[in-house]
Amino acid sequence: MLQKLPFLLFFFCCCSFGQQEHAWIYFKDKPSAETALQNPRSILSERALQRKQRFQIPVDFRDIPVEEAYISAVKAENTITVMAKSKWLNCVHVIGEQDAIEELANLQFVQQIEFARDELNERAAFALKQPFSKFGTTEIFDYGYSSDQVEMLETDYLHEQDLTGQNLVIAVLDAGFPNVKQLAAFERMRDKGHLLGGYDFTHRSENFDKPELSNHGTLVLSTMAGYVPGYLIGTAPDADYYLFCTEVAESETPVEESYWVEAAERADSLGVDLINSSLSYSLFDDPGYNYRFEDMNGQTSFVSRGANIATEKGILVVVSAGNSAESTVFPGIGAPADAQVLTVGAVDANRDYVRFSSVGPTSDGRIKPDVMAQGFRCIAANERNEIVQVSGTSFSSPILAGSVASFWQAFPEMTNLEIMDLVKRASSNAQNPDNLIGYGIPNFRMALENTEMNSYFSEEFYVFPNPVSEELYFASPEQHYDVSIYDLTGKLLLYQQNVNKKIDLSGFSRGIYIAKFERQNFRKSLLISKK
Repeated sequence: MLQKLPFLLFFFCCCSFGQQEHAWIYFKDKPSAETALQNPRSILSERALQRKQRFQIPVDFRDIPVEEAYISAVKAENTITVMAKSKWLNCVHVIGEQDAIEELANLQFVQQIEFARDELNERAAFALKQPFSKFGTTEIFDYGYSSDQVEMLETDYLHEQDLTGQNLVIAVLDAGFPNVKQLAAFERMRDKGHLLGGYDFTHRSENFDKPELSNHGTLVLSTMAGYVPGYLIGTAPDADYYLFCTEVAESETPVEESYWVEAAERADSLGVDLINSSLSYSLFDDPGYNYRFEDMNGQTSFVSRGANIATEKGILVVVSAGNSAESTVFPGIGAPADAQVLTVGAVDANRDYVRFSSVGPTSDGRIKPDVMAQGFRCIAANERNEIVQVSGTSFSSPILAGSVASFWQAFPEMTNLEIMDLVKRASSNAQNPDNLIGYGIPNFRMALENTEMNSYFSEEFYVFPNPVSEELYFASPEQHYDVSIYDLTGKLLLYQQNVNKKIDLSGFSRGIYIAKFERQNFRKSLLISKK
């Protein structure tokens, strides 16, 4: 759901599908898996493969596309419409009458059906077994009206060091990007070849910049990539961008979660480094689809499960916390802000918490939001080439995401998890994080100087095998480390001190875990796949 306030940009109407239900149809297998894994270049771009190799991320079953024959068979069923698909979760999103959807269980390749309406199935009982709300020379930047939102994070200091997001690729998932191919605010982005492409998943169209689309994405993009000296300079003016429409501004239905995941999968296949999503899901036009607080555990919602996989794949996912803190219905964060992502709340130009910014914790007790950035009276460019003031966590998120990209440029060998950790450690509330402002406002100058001063990531460090069955080995000049193992929600599962060369993971269930290795002046975080 687009982040919204009474004085903000959009108003939405309610709609109803009557007897039409939303559901995800999960498949048992992928018949082309063996062939695809033997030739990964047939399913992933060269950049994506290089990113996986750099961060020791294996190509796995989830990288293989959904079997087209299965999709065709579902489409052939009467009254069933296939709206989206997910290779990561091996499923399709369908709309149809309940009885017709339930009949799909008779197809021999269907493993499970999950309805979006809570009363039609028990969310808590969901246990899918997998085989392996909205919106060279230093260049001197004249930030103008946008100086507050940039300088609050010390992102201007990064720019002074020629750290402007160069060689980083950001995918922006939003409602629409009208006129970005013509607007003067994005002329620099276009002229330098930083606009790599885009797609409108909601209309299955290449026209992601149509004038009639919601302008929310254009506003969001401008806080990262905009360049209007004296008025607006984005936080990552030299990053590369893909623009994906996943949100239907006029309504709120579960299929938008599926569009989001499908776009994230596309981003991964293209080798994207970061995703910014100023979208949040909790309440829908049809209350039967609404999430509850207990669902905000990073594992229940479809979009949060997809966001977790994006993080597993090495993408740093930045998500707005939401604007619902004053709501009497759902004041907390929505999905996917509850996932293993960097969730961003809003402060004003004086660094004070803004009362609409959604708060934590998650239902399983994790701190959210993670960090804060300016989200009140931010400077942006709209689809009419006007410089405007906008408010909402929809804008604190991209301001922060662009800053992260500029910072990551200095340390391209670091993983997404390591960058997230450094950002939080260099934030104003790092010593006492809470569920109002999380770790606080990041200071990217401090993060840069601290990382350069310490040799946290300088030594060679390898883990093997990955995926692992029982014992995980590590090799480096030093052999003793303190080892922490977390699940994907950030819950600590194991901590051992002074571990030498290997750690026994035989007691862990099959899945993906975060392994952190630490000793004096060294930290390394990696994703481990347990077979």
